[in-house]
Amino acid sequence: MAQRLKRMRRFQPTLRIGALFVLVCAMSGSAVGGSLPVAVDGQALPSLAPMLERVTPAVVNISTVGRVRQSNSLMDDPFFRRFFDLPDTPSQSQPQSLGSGVIVDAQRGLIVTNDHVITNASKILVALSDGREAQAQLIGTDPRADVALIQIDLDNLVAVDWADSDALRVGDFCVAIGNPFGLGQTVTSGIVSALDRSGLGIEDFEDFIQTDASINPGNSGGALVDLNGQLIGINTAIVGPSGGNIGIGFAIPANMAVDIIDQLLEFGEVKRGELGIAAQPLTPELAEAFGINSRFGVVIARIRPNSPAQNAGLQVGDVITSIDGKPVRDVRAVKNSIGLVRLGQRLSMGVIRAGKRIDISAIIEQIEENTLLTGVALAEEVTRNGRPYVLIESIEPGSRLDEAGLQAGDIILSVNKTYIETIAALERRAENQKSLLLLIQRGQATDYVEISE
Repeated sequence: MAQRLKRMRRFQPTLRIGALFVLVCAMSGSAVGGSLPVAVDGQALPSLAPMLERVTPAVVNISTVGRVRQSNSLMDDPFFRRFFDLPDTPSQSQPQSLGSGVIVDAQRGLIVTNDHVITNASKILVALSDGREAQAQLIGTDPRADVALIQIDLDNLVAVDWADSDALRVGDFCVAIGNPFGLGQTVTSGIVSALDRSGLGIEDFEDFIQTDASINPGNSGGALVDLNGQLIGINTAIVGPSGGNIGIGFAIPANMAVDIIDQLLEFGEVKRGELGIAAQPLTPELAEAFGINSRFGVVIARIRPNSPAQNAGLQVGDVITSIDGKPVRDVRAVKNSIGLVRLGQRLSMGVIRAGKRIDISAIIEQIEENTLLTGVALAEEVTRNGRPYVLIESIEPGSRLDEAGLQAGDIILSVNKTYIETIAALERRAENQKSLLLLIQRGQATDYVEISE
């Protein structure tokens, strides 16, 4: 049965307990409730109830209202309305989504959730576990990492403390709390199944915690906590047939979410920098040609002048094998690592040059780009026949290319009727231009698309 990645619109918990879990909880001093007796032979059984009583008030249900137009093929025609001097078709307020959120600052009423939970919302409504409700104000969002920060004005709120997600290990126990299928607050338990999951194509920047704690639609934005009740992640996505749970769920790590929230509070947005390189995968053929005994890495194919990469001393032909101590498996891993680093932060790289391993560090900075190409991530690929081409890896919402209808996966064949095969050629053709005529291939079809300021 085909599996598909699915973002969740709702989330909540259901406590599952097994003998092994009870045993481990007993060893850790935590607990688990249900129909079990409170004691056996005079020894109290463990229960998660005390921890959950502290944490669950910090997990909220989120619903949104969006503006949708009444569809009428004739009335929606602008010429028809203008000819008969009719008003615009009225829009209707309709419930649009249901998800979860976590209170992370009780004094200021700050709630973290997923961007896709509140996207296109004209009104965000928050329901607390004690029955209170409030309308939330949007502080900021980071669509590329799927994080949003909202705020409510209520007294006597309860917040959950952040954990250090870098200290997590595969096998650590965890508990998911949220609002699955709109049922109401629900709790499920499991373990951390894997760390540093990326390349899933769910978000532009991914560094997920994987868990087998049951997560379902509606859990988006909910809490993933450890047995101490500290927030280790924000539940975001699942893998499963038809959107159902099969024990593979993903959460945004706490440390990543904290950094994004800090930027949203300080700037109202997340500011990301660049290294200034174009890279290609380290294939077995290239590894042999470079004399490298390594399965993973990326080869620097181009360095932008006056970029952090050039200033750090990187060279064309260098092979990046690790970033901040983590192995680099492909080009996406490099993009992901850079995208999760703040402006001005130093990045340490393990590099192989002329068969020798060296360490190079670079400070990630913002690079001035052609405004027509701002917000697009490009990659250089090669067809089976050996022909190079430029692929659109991702497009930031609201960018020029996004507004023109381009999508990730599109291929740019030519710029202003000149065929291009490299990113450098594309940028040269786009430099100082106020409009671009792009020939785009999508699947088997090709079309011209004009981009202008």
